[in-house]
Amino acid sequence: MAGEKTSMGLEQNVAGLLCYVVGWITGLIFFLVEKDNKFVRFHAMQSIIVFGGLTVIGIILGMIPILGWVVGALLWLLAVVLWILLMVKAYQNTWYKLPWVGDLAEKYSK
Repeated sequence: MAGEKTSMGLEQNVAGLLCYVVGWITGLIFFLVEKDNKFVRFHAMQSIIVFGGLTVIGIILGMIPILGWVVGALLWLLAVVLWILLMVKAYQNTWYKLPWVGDLAEKYSK
């Protein structure tokens, strides 16, 4: 699979990485634009689910004084770690599936 191109003319590992760059936003863009490459569609959907979910949870926690803010800060740290991990794995051409989310992404990316 190394060197495989997408319908946009990008290498699939580069497109997979780009799915995560701006979280669920770039995931959504790549999911809507890329129709053929299953690798890119998987990473785009995983990005939408992970970072979309974290965004919603972060907004809800932000409304809860003190405890919500503390948990929100920890959630932000988790998001940064996941962001880096998922970009690296996509760039390495790895079908890295997070627990639970990876299965959903695989199901909905088809």
